[in-house]
Amino acid sequence: MRTNYLFTSESVSEGHPDKVADQISDAIVDLFLSKDPEARIACETLTTTQLVVLAGEIRCKGVFENGEWAPGAQEEIEKTVRATVKRIGYEQDGFHWEKLEFINRLHGQSAHIAQGVDAGENKDEGAGDQGIMFGYATDETPGLMPATLYYSHKILERMAADRHSGVAPFLEPDAKSQVTLRYEGSLPVAATAVVVSTQHAPGYDENDPAKQAELEAYVKGVIADVIPPVLLRETEYFINPTGSFEIGGPDGDAGLTGRKIIVDTYGGAAPHGGGAFSGKDPTKVDRSAAYITRYLAKNVVAAGLATRCTIQIAYAIGVSKPLSLYVDTHETGTVGDDKIEQAILGIAKLGGLTPRAIRTHLGLNKPIYQPTAAYGHFGRTAEGDFFPWERLDLVDDLKAALG
Repeated sequence: MRTNYLFTSESVSEGHPDKVADQISDAIVDLFLSKDPEARIACETLTTTQLVVLAGEIRCKGVFENGEWAPGAQEEIEKTVRATVKRIGYEQDGFHWEKLEFINRLHGQSAHIAQGVDAGENKDEGAGDQGIMFGYATDETPGLMPATLYYSHKILERMAADRHSGVAPFLEPDAKSQVTLRYEGSLPVAATAVVVSTQHAPGYDENDPAKQAELEAYVKGVIADVIPPVLLRETEYFINPTGSFEIGGPDGDAGLTGRKIIVDTYGGAAPHGGGAFSGKDPTKVDRSAAYITRYLAKNVVAAGLATRCTIQIAYAIGVSKPLSLYVDTHETGTVGDDKIEQAILGIAKLGGLTPRAIRTHLGLNKPIYQPTAAYGHFGRTAEGDFFPWERLDLVDDLKAALG
């Protein structure tokens, strides 16, 4: 195991074009789940200059049944899309919540997929697709997330809050961040580089040095508030390194659902099975199984069984029982990884990790997904129905199972 190295993670803001797409897709998921907890949704979003397009497959009581839209349903979908764009803050010539063109190409779910997923008289509900999913936790931060990603998210969250509140009126919605940390042993000791590129109001660029300096000073102040001073002693800063970032968002670059899967998960510190989350109801194990593996890995670390943990699970479409469960504590475990695997599978309330058991245990058939679609699905605070996979209520069960 390397003991001295540099590692980097990035984040993107809620106004990044791909994140706009993710938030719209999850707003549609929440809309349908609010009307039918058993709704099936696979909603993809495309954003570009003054255009939003939805495509995908749905089944939802009271909204889309037997190949027909319910009265007013399509109008409610459009209203939800425009409200999402407005909340993010887009009122620009190239992308405006009120002026953009909206196209809805959602249609009914394939009957062949439905017959594999739906529970029948003699079978449990099957997984919505085949695939492999990973969960991860590390003791680098209080939320048990990689520090590089944690700080990248926090920088942009703070900037978005300041933009919405009016503290930083020169900021526009699109932004990216990147943090490089030097590690000694398993813990970060210095931030060697921080990159922030933020869309800005006209004039806050290289053509007006005073305004450019104001923007740079603001961003450095945010970084100093987010990253502990002890880590900033040898930091190189790159703030809007191209010199100007006035045109941004979907007007500057097209956005698609599911193109920020590493930002959404662990910043590259853990493997990824390849499946995106946003726009999918929780029968899709791309989403629900990624949530349960994070939940399991986080509880393993919180229980003191390891300081770092990766968990993989695999499914076949239409099959309820997982094909495999794999635990790797990266030589930091206090017990054997195989014993942790056995303990997880033996905890009754986890129900053998079938798709239905996962949704029931975590309470996933609810409209809780739009908040996940910016600043990461993991490392967030579990409050009420939101982010239930961040709960630490399995610690005692794991300790009891492992003696």
